[in-house]
Amino acid sequence: PGEGPPDAEILFIGEGPGFHENQQGRPFVGAAGRLLDELLEKIGLKRSEVFITNIVKCRPPSNRDPEPQEIEACSDYLDRQIQAINPKVIVTLGRFSMNRYLPNAKISEIHGQAMNVKGRTIVAMYHPAAALHQRSLMPALEADFRKLPELIAAAADLPEYEPPEQGDDPKQLSLF
Repeated sequence: PGEGPPDAEILFIGEGPGFHENQQGRPFVGAAGRLLDELLEKIGLKRSEVFITNIVKCRPPSNRDPEPQEIEACSDYLDRQIQAINPKVIVTLGRFSMNRYLPNAKISEIHGQAMNVKGRTIVAMYHPAAALHQRSLMPALEADFRKLPELIAAAADLPEYEPPEQGDDPKQLSLF
């Protein structure tokens, strides 16, 4: 379901448990988890200081992408986690968790930018697994992580994000 302190200032939301996560009952423990740990360390954070969870709580069969009905089935649980932890910043790792807050956005256009969505500071980032499989994403992921300390400090000052209407050009998103 997730792990971290109940008063974490930052909450990371991935996609779903992979093989290793399913075996250990912990999020981000495979190669993507090791990369996440390294990225956190580079900005002076420890894994024990952040809360890490996933958009779906069960491993999808054959490690496929989560389906809309699976995401919906887990959404109340995730909402309660967020409400209980009340983080200053939510970082979505990958497009599935990003789509929960920014449904018409493209991660390639908005990664690393902070937005206020319904009173929460949301920062979309590439999933660490994507950067491991597509090394060209690694510099962007590292740069986005370097922004996190400043974004945590400035979280309360963002204006409210206005989601685009279906069919709007994602390039016209109001980004902060």
